[in-house]
Amino acid sequence: MKQTLTRIIFTAAVALTAIVAGTPAMAADKGDETPLIRRKTIESPDSAMLAQKVIVRGDTVPMIIPQRNLGRFDRGLYNYLFIPRREWAVGLTASYGEFDASDVQVLSLLKDLDFKGYLWSVNPSVSYFFANNQSIGVKFNYQRGQLDLGGMTLDIDDDMNFTLSDVSYYTRSTGASIFYRNYIGLGTMKRFAIFNEVDLSVNSGESRFQRQYNGELRDTRTTTTGAALNFSPGLTMFIMDRVSFNVSFGVFGVKLQQEKQRTNNVDEGSRFSSGANFKFNLFNIKFGIGVHI
Repeated sequence: MKQTLTRIIFTAAVALTAIVAGTPAMAADKGDETPLIRRKTIESPDSAMLAQKVIVRGDTVPMIIPQRNLGRFDRGLYNYLFIPRREWAVGLTASYGEFDASDVQVLSLLKDLDFKGYLWSVNPSVSYFFANNQSIGVKFNYQRGQLDLGGMTLDIDDDMNFTLSDVSYYTRSTGASIFYRNYIGLGTMKRFAIFNEVDLSVNSGESRFQRQYNGELRDTRTTTTGAALNFSPGLTMFIMDRVSFNVSFGVFGVKLQQEKQRTNNVDEGSRFSSGANFKFNLFNIKFGIGVHI
């Protein structure tokens, strides 16, 4: 009786120790297994997520796109499959900005400000996804803007004051570019993703600047030809199965530009300029619709 009780207590102690340690419980006798605790392999959430599959055009592909760590600290962030490879996307992106001020006065310095202006652009594009969440394509651009200054009076002191009126500026440009876009899926539902777009563009255009000078209307026309490298992050959301909504922000760019100028049909000269900017431009916020085939 005493040996039987000792055996039961020892078996219970081994089982309790196994439960606390998270390992399969084994009976005291070699080869025996308790009837209430069975061997079971428990997968971690990360392992289950990495093993998740989805069917795309009859192929089974992982839901999480494998990426090389390259020595970085693993923060447990994944790039989920958002748009699979071998898909085409046709898109249209547009932007519009407008400013209107009539009879505005700022303290006692700026008076009788009458200013109106707008700037809009349209960018149709077509792209091909050569890899999961990665595409390359071509994009076309048309941009047009106009600013009209009906009048403005600037009065700083008795020795520094002037008045401007009947000043207008008009610009128009066309261009084409090739671009690369990389998406980062934000979940397994394939609804939201952020992206970064890099495009190399060439463009040409013309502008017209009209103003009064010594009682005479001066008309200056400028033709431009240039190239630019732009970086534009953004956000994409699928509003339907095959239709997405996009918004992008131009934040960084490098450009080269050649200008030629004529005033009242008389050549005045030309110049070459280059520059870079890193700023948030309110006139470079673009909204678009994409159709994925």
